[in-house]
Amino acid sequence: MQVTISESLLYTLLGMLIVFFGLVCLMIVINLMAKLAHKEKNAPAETAVPAPAAAPAVPIVSSPPAPRRLYASGSAGDIKLFDVSDRDAAMIMAIMADELKMPLNEIRFKSIKEVKAYEV
Repeated sequence: MQVTISESLLYTLLGMLIVFFGLVCLMIVINLMAKLAHKEKNAPAETAVPAPAAAPAVPIVSSPPAPRRLYASGSAGDIKLFDVSDRDAAMIMAIMADELKMPLNEIRFKSIKEVKAYEV
C-alpha cells in the first residue's frame, strides 16, 4: 500500500487533533475536581464550637525554668528526663524501640535530655 505525502500529512494532523482533544478533556476533568475540592474545603462547619471566654491576664515571670528531673518508669528501669516532656520522651522511646525492632520493656533508657542549638 502506497501512502502519499498528502495522506501522511492528513494522518499526522488527525493524530495531533486526537491527542490535543484528549489533553483538553483531561484539563477539564482536573479543573472540575479542583473546584469541587475547593468548594468542600471552604464549606462552613455545621457544628461550630463557640470560642471560650478570655481568661484574665497573668503576669509572665522572666526567670529561667529550673531543669526538670522526672523519674519515670515503664521501660527496663528508671529514666531521668531533662527539659523533655513526658509525651516527647514516650515518642523518642517508641521510635527507638521501632528502629531497633525490640520490645520497649527490653530496652533500658537511663536519661533523655534535650540538646539546645546553642549547646552544640
